[in-house]
Amino acid sequence: MKEYILNLEKEFSLIENGFKEEEKRALADYLSNDNAYTKELAFLAFKSNVYQVRMYSVFLFGHLSSYEEILVFMRDEVSKDDNWRVQEVLAKAFDEFCKQTGYEKSLPVIDEWLQNTNPNVRRAVTEGLRIWTSRPYFKDNPDEAIKRIATLKEDSSEYVRKSVGNALRDICKKFPELIKIELDSWKLESKEIKQVYKLASKFIK
Repeated sequence: MKEYILNLEKEFSLIENGFKEEEKRALADYLSNDNAYTKELAFLAFKSNVYQVRMYSVFLFGHLSSYEEILVFMRDEVSKDDNWRVQEVLAKAFDEFCKQTGYEKSLPVIDEWLQNTNPNVRRAVTEGLRIWTSRPYFKDNPDEAIKRIATLKEDSSEYVRKSVGNALRDICKKFPELIKIELDSWKLESKEIKQVYKLASKFIK
């Protein structure tokens, strides 16, 4: 297993952009091994100094996220990784969890992550589920998506606020009237909320 990870480090360290290769390899390894082996592989790969290998490991965690210990590790440990690309994959891994579990059944976890003190955890939800209203459950219940995203309209992290504004703007393309109702209820008093409003209102006439 260690030798396999060394080979991944050599191979993946040559990849400078994107995530498709890491994603493809993670899926292939997940499908061709039992979960106990894949768990061990994912945890070992996450210790790598090569961020592309950590990206690969987080894709594996996404496939394994029905295990409570994996989901907790994603929330509490993966979210601390200082590489922004790893955080992009955390968002994708969280969406994979929701897809496997069912988006409606995932609501308690979605709500819990949205309230987490770490901005990377909050953003994993707002970014990972984009476009929210293309996802099952939220497609038929856009209000449920809007009200959850909007709770972070004055988030302390600019990184999160940009994701919030963009996520609301996504929804505005299909549901402009709902976004308008939401935005009209905001008090535009802080620079934080003004930033999100500007992004979210782009398609409102």
